[in-house]
Amino acid sequence: MLFNDQQPDRRRHIKQVQNRGLLSRLISLSLKETTMIVLLLSLLLVSSLSHSFPTELTLPEHQTETRLHFAALDEVRLLANGLLQLGHSLKDFVQNTKNQINDIFQKLNIFDKSFYQLSALASEIKEEEEELKKTTVFLKANNEEIKSLSLKINSKVEDIIKERNHLRSQVGGLEEKLSGLSQSLLSTEQVAEISTLKEIIQTQEKSITDLLKAVNEQSEQLNNQRTKIKGLENKLSIQETAENSRRNRQTNSLAGYLPYFTSDGSFSSDLPKDCGEVFNRGQKFSGLYAIKPHESKTFLVNCEFTEEGVFTVIQRRHDGSVDFDQSWEKYEDGFGDFSSEFWLGLKKIYAVARQGHSLLHVQIEDWRKEKHFIVYQYILEDAASNYTIHLKLQSAESGSAVDEHTGFRFSTKDHNDGNQDPNCAQDYTGGWWFSICGDINLNGKCIQSRPPKKGTHWKPGRGTTIFKASKISISHLTKPQTP
Repeated sequence: MLFNDQQPDRRRHIKQVQNRGLLSRLISLSLKETTMIVLLLSLLLVSSLSHSFPTELTLPEHQTETRLHFAALDEVRLLANGLLQLGHSLKDFVQNTKNQINDIFQKLNIFDKSFYQLSALASEIKEEEEELKKTTVFLKANNEEIKSLSLKINSKVEDIIKERNHLRSQVGGLEEKLSGLSQSLLSTEQVAEISTLKEIIQTQEKSITDLLKAVNEQSEQLNNQRTKIKGLENKLSIQETAENSRRNRQTNSLAGYLPYFTSDGSFSSDLPKDCGEVFNRGQKFSGLYAIKPHESKTFLVNCEFTEEGVFTVIQRRHDGSVDFDQSWEKYEDGFGDFSSEFWLGLKKIYAVARQGHSLLHVQIEDWRKEKHFIVYQYILEDAASNYTIHLKLQSAESGSAVDEHTGFRFSTKDHNDGNQDPNCAQDYTGGWWFSICGDINLNGKCIQSRPPKKGTHWKPGRGTTIFKASKISISHLTKPQTP
């Protein structure tokens, strides 16, 4: 609806821009036409003056010449005054016209600013609309759960009420029988049975009271949920038209994993096992996708589809916005923001790596903006071995590549992997597969620091190189390759 409302404004804006050119051409045409009018008036005035004097009157020759001489000067002066007044009038007219056009241009500029502000406001409304949609889905799911729970409670309450009525009828019958009998006829067992029945009834009544209270609370929650949902639906209905018009142009990361949601809001069991299978199923745009590797839980990954191949990005650094000096638990589960800097998590990296048929790509950029690309064959072991990694160089566009990096375990500041120096992660910050302390660490602080060990660095034997950005990804192959 909002974009439909903007269509007349946009057409009006285009028409006004076109009118600017027409006004400019009108000014130039007006000046040319004014000049022609002045010339025509001059010619007409001279012509009328030349025919306004009688030629049949005879005067002495010297008197005639003198009179014609003075008459000509008067005519010239009259003509000059007329032209001068006409020129002043035309000058004032042109000046007024220019002022009016300047005012029009100022108003058009104000309109342009208002139009762009309206566009920015429309974008903000779209973002709010997406948040409202997510909240609506969440509230609807809660509403359904509360409804189901309320139905179960109502059913139990009805059963309890029936049981209470049955007990009351039994007690009533007993009381009637007891009233007809003498107290001396009652045995001790009968008195105990009556007392037990009364206690049961009291317990049931208390349970019913508690359940009724719970039902009332659930009803209040349901009413609150309905009110919230109704308010959100009203807000969404206002923006529904705009959302429909832009739905086909959305290529954000949600497009990758929404197809795998079921109607109840959970992930479908038919999920791709990695980014390679995502690509084979027809997805061609890079972004976030849900995958479920073999014997693993479902999780989101950042898939990149390029001319070089299909990649699962497991680490990205570029601006230091995320602190990579994290605990072992964080490095296992993953942290950061997919849209900025992140670490996918050792559990997820292992789940992707164990599918096989893949290579490890390392892309690093130094502070001179020179990029280095290195590709490894690799094997990654499980958590029991602290995710030990074995690397063998496949190819490199850099002289600083490490040929082999075999049998090194992952460690963090709170989890030592058994290296010769147990303080590598503490001294060099961040979690990594440390070999010799200070050799390689792409998870250090993302700064050009001194000493070099405190930053992301690569030291394969030719001196330490400090890097400002890095990206580690797994490329998916069609044929298996083993180190």
